[in-house]
Amino acid sequence: MAIRQHLQDSPVARWTVLFIVATAMMMGYFVNDIMSPLETLLELPRSQGGLGWTPSDYGFFSGAGSFINVFLLMLFFSGLILDKMGIRFTGTLACSLMVLGTLIKYYAVTAAPEGEVAFFGTSLPVSAAWASLGFAIFGVGYEMTGITVSKAMVRWFTGHELALAMGLQLAMARFGTAAALSISAPIARHFTLSTPLLVALAFLIIGLLAFLVFCVMDRKLDSSVSAETIGTEEFCLSDIGVTLRNPGFWLITLFCVLFYSAVSPFLKFSTKLMVMKYGVDPDIAGFFSSIAPFGTMLLTPLFGLVYDRYGKGVTLVITGALMLTAVHFGFSMPMHSATIAITLMVILSIGYSLAPAALWPCVPKIIPLKCLGTAYSMIFFIQNFGRAIIPMFVGRANETDPSYTTSMLIFGFTALGAALTAIAMLYVDRKKHYGLQLPNIAQGDRNDV
Repeated sequence: MAIRQHLQDSPVARWTVLFIVATAMMMGYFVNDIMSPLETLLELPRSQGGLGWTPSDYGFFSGAGSFINVFLLMLFFSGLILDKMGIRFTGTLACSLMVLGTLIKYYAVTAAPEGEVAFFGTSLPVSAAWASLGFAIFGVGYEMTGITVSKAMVRWFTGHELALAMGLQLAMARFGTAAALSISAPIARHFTLSTPLLVALAFLIIGLLAFLVFCVMDRKLDSSVSAETIGTEEFCLSDIGVTLRNPGFWLITLFCVLFYSAVSPFLKFSTKLMVMKYGVDPDIAGFFSSIAPFGTMLLTPLFGLVYDRYGKGVTLVITGALMLTAVHFGFSMPMHSATIAITLMVILSIGYSLAPAALWPCVPKIIPLKCLGTAYSMIFFIQNFGRAIIPMFVGRANETDPSYTTSMLIFGFTALGAALTAIAMLYVDRKKHYGLQLPNIAQGDRNDV
């Protein structure tokens, strides 16, 4: 039985920690999507204030955030760094990398010379190549922050309101996404194309400072943690084998790859979709796209409480994936009403809330606490394959089929695959008795066993 620590038992302390680390994560989410509403501006000629990118250039840039994480295995190594060096060191490094990557993106937009450059077997404008490099470096820090925040939540909320804390952290992260989608394009149109990146840099610095405050609080927790408790958090190579032999881990991982590949890349293309297919004014198209993340801010904690009290976690996950599938197939239909677009985005926001709210609290039920660090890193690492590849296919599809039918079908079948994976998860849960359908409250203090 794990020993309760006084600082963890203080509601004020742990909820303060939640707010601080969630703020750092929120700033990362904001910056991750700060250039998503700027696609139409980036594709304008330089004489009109753009950079002359093509849809394929933008698709390459959108996928670049996962390049180093996936192809250089950095996300996997981030998990090892986290387990070896600890939350404080890893989080500070992650926030610093996000600042560095955004600085490079700012250079790409403001000072990169004209011309083309060969880049990974394709030809890109110099500005797109630099922006992709910056986004790739930012992506390392962004995903490293996600893993670090997840482990911080487990560290501070084990035996307390872990599911609710995760839901609120996700809600704040979605607020960052929604804010980026809402204000980026208006800022760029009323100032310059680089202004949103300056705002992004300021927010990242705020996030870094917030995390430094957390480091002070976490160090105080260390001073009262027993040697026995600290020992259980040390990294062990055998934990990798324990995780890889778990079928529940692989189903959750596959679901994450498919589900998030059908959401995150879609949001990067959704602003232009609203303009080109539904005739929405470019200045407000980002608000249409922000319906989904704004909706998740309210609904994710609510669905987390539902799971805590009533259970049916996998059922919630399946429902969310099916709703996402219906939305993408709906966007592929030859319907051009802005009302339909709003309706579909509202449905997407519900599905986008249902699945994550139930999914992430399932992980500690499948994976032992001592393996959670490596498990999170491997889930996010494999998930990045989809987030790197799907935008490239979608960018090329939009170039050959500007009606968005092909790209929406790509997203639709990806979401359908997620739903089928969740159904398989339900079958394995019944066979292995993970307890994913049971209420979290009825499970007791599982992580203390």
